Amino acid sequence: MNASSIARGLGSATRRTRTSRQAGGRAIEAAARWGLATRGALYLLIGLLALRIAFGDRGEQADRGGALQVLAQQPFGAALVWAVGVGLVCMALWRLSEAAFGATGPGGTTARKRLAGAALAVFYGVVAYSVLSFAVGEEGSGSSDRQSQDVTARALDLPYGRWLVAAGGTVVAVAGVWIAVRAIRRGFRKHLKTGAMSPRTRRTVEALGVCGGVARGAVFAVAGGFALSAARRYDPDKAKGIDDTLRTFAAMAAGPWLLVAVALGLALFGVFSFAMARWRRV
Repeated sequence: MNASSIARGLGSATRRTRTSRQAGGRAIEAAARWGLATRGALYLLIGLLALRIAFGDRGEQADRGGALQVLAQQPFGAALVWAVGVGLVCMALWRLSEAAFGATGPGGTTARKRLAGAALAVFYGVVAYSVLSFAVGEEGSGSSDRQSQDVTARALDLPYGRWLVAAGGTVVAVAGVWIAVRAIRRGFRKHLKTGAMSPRTRRTVEALGVCGGVARGAVFAVAGGFALSAARRYDPDKAKGIDDTLRTFAAMAAGPWLLVAVALGLALFGVFSFAMARWRRV
């Protein structure tokens, strides 16, 4: 074998490696965009269900379970629920790839970014498992309220369980505040292909991100507060999922109008997620 043959072989191997990496990158990008669109559909439905509650309809749950019930009642409903489950699996895989290989953008390979990717991969993996359990007919798998209380009850029975629940509630509450502050500061802009947008589209997407992020952060912060209350009182029934948390907004001094504002914000976050599926850098 002469030198030219070796060179051709190395060149061919390099091209195959490059092609494989490009294919992997396209697969991850497709997974990310499908996952973001799935997130958007869920938040849009949750926001609309919360609006119905604000105007007196107490039937449907305004949470992931309620959204899945709505989808299941549509034509080809089972396929829609499975599509949501697969989309959330895609979301988890995308975040897992960020933990393993780093995220796009400046500082994407730092330990902080990788840890955040790993945490989000676990979060979306758990949510995907819940949705797929609903798809196969497991009773109660879609109710965020029941899940929150069951998890809290099991955690409280562990050694130092009260401290574990308090730590979890603190993390959720702090995450909610961080989500809201990041939205107000428009921290999402660095992830968007703003050059591909018209000025009007960019302003619209930014408004959606701010309003939706603040509403989402508020829900997380209040839910975290309820977990802290469950730890303090050693009562798992004090923990609340998304549905009970949203209903709490209607019971506050501002009445149902606060719930209307939060519900609209969640629906807008759903629309913002669709925009992210279109313009996010992956």
